[in-house]
Amino acid sequence: MEPKQRDGDALPDAPWAKNRTMAAARAVFAVLALLACQSAALAERPLTVFAAASLREALEEIGDAFETRTGTAPVFSFAGTGTLARQVEAGAPADVFLSADAAWMDYTREAGAVRADTVFEFASNALVLVGPAGSPALNPDANAVKTRLAGHRLAIADPDTVPAGRYGKAALQSDGLWQAVSGALAPMENVRVALGAVARGDTPLGLVYRTDALVEPGVAILYTFPPDSHPRIRYLAASTASASHPGAAAFLAFLAGPEAREILRSFGFVADNGARLTQPAD
Repeated sequence: MEPKQRDGDALPDAPWAKNRTMAAARAVFAVLALLACQSAALAERPLTVFAAASLREALEEIGDAFETRTGTAPVFSFAGTGTLARQVEAGAPADVFLSADAAWMDYTREAGAVRADTVFEFASNALVLVGPAGSPALNPDANAVKTRLAGHRLAIADPDTVPAGRYGKAALQSDGLWQAVSGALAPMENVRVALGAVARGDTPLGLVYRTDALVEPGVAILYTFPPDSHPRIRYLAASTASASHPGAAAFLAFLAGPEAREILRSFGFVADNGARLTQPAD
């Protein structure tokens, strides 16, 4: 016999109703906890910058200056531009990509891996031949270079994949040295590896950026290639398509600003290219 309900009285909840209410509450709690964890993870993830190896020292100082101004410390990953471009294309967790040439930036832009409206040029450089510290000056003609190599190899970033190598090949061709050295190259994965080979004395000659030679006491600059012997060296920056850190746009703006340009100049980069040095889009 069912209990008789009086006016104003409510029947007690059935057990199944209580169970359903508790299950719903637990589900809501689980979703909120998951969202909180995801938010915390995003908040803790650093501002990640993928950058060409030749930018290391200058960017580390720029990163310190940016942290002082904003409280955000960027984390840098340095490697050959081609390696980084392919990682960005594959969806690596980078917020900013800094390329040592236009070709690899175009590659990522065409792949939809960077935001096209954020691409801008921020620096240039020069190419030099270096030898181990204490090496005598070199007259850059084919016979002198072959004599200096003396059967050894010339360290160079890989001309097929690395911007410094592509610029270097063009410079060697322009100066009439390519035929003399093309069979004696030691292609390296990036320009800093080539620099290290010369500093250790593994090779008597290397072709690197001038800024690389300036930060390595183990090498001496033997010859500077004329600017018109190779395509103009262009460093470009962009926000990646997958950028999620709120500081990415601020870092690009800082990189285009006067403080970062002054730091770049202090490391030997050309950072006053007039109209070529444009502000990134918001």
